[in-house]
Amino acid sequence: MYKVKTKTKISEVVTLDEAMKLAKEMNELVTIEGDAIEIIGLFGADAVHEGKCPDGSDYTWKKRRR
Repeated sequence: MYKVKTKTKISEVVTLDEAMKLAKEMNELVTIEGDAIEIIGLFGADAVHEGKCPDGSDYTWKKRRR
């Protein structure tokens, strides 16, 4: 059993695959807990195309060399 938590909601699913799919649908920062693991993140940013994330927001992170 896995729990997918946001600031306002807790959902339970059976598999890690289901938990990751649910987290992607929620489109916000989540914590997945279960089976002796804890994963925290924003799921769903699969690719950046022409400076835009899949949700249409600007991709602004820039890597600097020192």
